[in-house]
Amino acid sequence: MGATGATLLFSGLATASDGEARYIARTEEDGVDVESAGFDVLNELAGGSVLLVTGPEDAVDDLDAVGGVTAAERDVALDVEPAIETEDEHPEIPDDPEDVYDDLLWDKQVQDVREAQDHATGKGTTVAIVDTGVAEHPDLPNLDTDASVTIEYGTVEDHEGDPSGHGTHVAGTAAAAGDVAMTGTAPDADIISVDVLGHGTGSMGDIMVGMEYAADVGADAANISLGFMEAPQEVDVGFYRQLFEPVANDGRREGTLYVGSAGNDQTDLQGGWLRLWNGLAGVVGVSATGPNDELSFYSNWGRNDVDVGAPGGGYETAAKSSIEDPDEVAWPAPLNYVFSTVPEGDGPGESDYDWFAGTSMAAPQVTGLAALVRELDPDANPPQVLQAIRQGAAVADNRGDAELGAGRVNALHTVERL
Repeated sequence: MGATGATLLFSGLATASDGEARYIARTEEDGVDVESAGFDVLNELAGGSVLLVTGPEDAVDDLDAVGGVTAAERDVALDVEPAIETEDEHPEIPDDPEDVYDDLLWDKQVQDVREAQDHATGKGTTVAIVDTGVAEHPDLPNLDTDASVTIEYGTVEDHEGDPSGHGTHVAGTAAAAGDVAMTGTAPDADIISVDVLGHGTGSMGDIMVGMEYAADVGADAANISLGFMEAPQEVDVGFYRQLFEPVANDGRREGTLYVGSAGNDQTDLQGGWLRLWNGLAGVVGVSATGPNDELSFYSNWGRNDVDVGAPGGGYETAAKSSIEDPDEVAWPAPLNYVFSTVPEGDGPGESDYDWFAGTSMAAPQVTGLAALVRELDPDANPPQVLQAIRQGAAVADNRGDAELGAGRVNALHTVERL
């Protein structure tokens, strides 16, 4: 059982498939000529205001000197921190999805998801999972493999599945169809996998390409369950945040609501941590809560960085989360984590399901809810979708709580207000 969701680690400077250095440049206008300075363009993002390029080593100054380029840096290679494994005994998985909901899905129960699905199921909407990929699965028949892609070296390539299991778990939480066991919040939504990390070439630029691809294919919501460790001194946090901003703004204008996990480092994000998308106008920041609606022991928080909380698993302390005695806690281990889909045979006992916890598991609760909102109000723009989710939240007082923002999301309250 994975104890926490994906946390991104810096693994060096990014290179291209031919071994050349990869760079990211911010431009003041479209059509900037970087080729004449010895660089090749991999991708143009945000209407040409962000360029992903390759070129010689140690050529940041040369790129920065090109007319129309306002700033340039090396692209940064990323890796995923492995999940912590535990030895908790796993309960038997019921055969009937209704029994799974009652016995295992505390996270859906506290949000009144079953009741909300009497109003909407995500029909006619699309959610993109910007992650490690999504594997084909009996409970994910709504995965659009034709539209799904892998981002490699800054370019869009064919879909390759999910080598880690993380993206598949996230997808199930958002939109599993419930054909076998797992039912997500929006079971009738289409799922598009946008793999930005699963095959070993992930970088800042790849995530930007993935975000833009999600908007280009018309995703109503795009889930980014990728938290960050504290930035190394040599990484210019402000620069990369400036690059993500136009990409997020473009996606928002196209109608895509980005949903980002707050991260799993038990810290206030206002303290100098790498906050690349949480807090941007086009991105929903999500912290994690447990079965008792308290902030989970691992979850980050931060005023202006967290818009809402959502069930991510675990209690307010690690010790309480590991208690196996049902007389001491309402949902003993591992049941207080989040149950969802994983690639075939990757779960305990070679099952297709597993329990994970993390803000990675909290974010897709909100992504699925966004699909319900868009089904009921197809003309709602991303800020209006977020406002509906905030207004339907419970627990907090809707005044910008540092831990839960507007509160812990409630699917029924949200759809009933539409």
